[in-house]
Amino acid sequence: MTWREPLLRLAVLLLALLTASLGVWQLQRAAQKTALEELRQARAHLPPLLLEALGAGAQPEAATWQRRAIVEGRWLPAETVYLENRPMNGRPGFYVVTPLLLDDGRAVLVQRGWLPRHAQERTRIAAYETVQTRLRVVGHIAPDFGRLYELGGAGFGAIRQNLDVASFARETQRRLLPLVIVQDEGDDDGLLRQWPRIASDVHRNYGYALQWFGLCALVIGLYVWFRIIQPRRRAGR
Repeated sequence: MTWREPLLRLAVLLLALLTASLGVWQLQRAAQKTALEELRQARAHLPPLLLEALGAGAQPEAATWQRRAIVEGRWLPAETVYLENRPMNGRPGFYVVTPLLLDDGRAVLVQRGWLPRHAQERTRIAAYETVQTRLRVVGHIAPDFGRLYELGGAGFGAIRQNLDVASFARETQRRLLPLVIVQDEGDDDGLLRQWPRIASDVHRNYGYALQWFGLCALVIGLYVWFRIIQPRRRAGR
């Protein structure tokens, strides 16, 4: 046996472990999405939370996730952020996020709706309406906006890839609640709110898991065939 054979075995082992772990990770992601969707459905039947319960320490923060909520206040349109690369119904676009100033001086970030991206100019934002008077927002609570892969540090400006509540609070000097309201109901303001279900793409995770497990089996099978079975067959002849 030459020095190459142990090195080859090590490489096959590492590749098999890597592909198998990626398959397990995809299964875990599918399980997490399924659990969150079940949680959303269960909490959708609970009475909506009012402002007094949001961030007031009345119950653990995690216990409010996916709960329906009602908040009242005024939009702060000058601090609106557009989260890009957020598709809806197969179309690329932006999530429109605007702080809602509450009566007690605090604010909460509201994922108000979705706008399509312009085909030629990425930075051109489609027109929509923003009410200037006090209004009521009906939605559900989320811990964050979901994070996409991003090169470099946190972005700035109106158009961003990701948005962190704590960082945005420091940036704007606002007393933001440590959560996000995803608006479910609204007037005809030009924004779409056909939010995808949490587990709507769980089949993709299962598909990716199958691919990774298949690649793991292929790596092991090729090694066994070319380094074990074929040499023994030749030796037997």
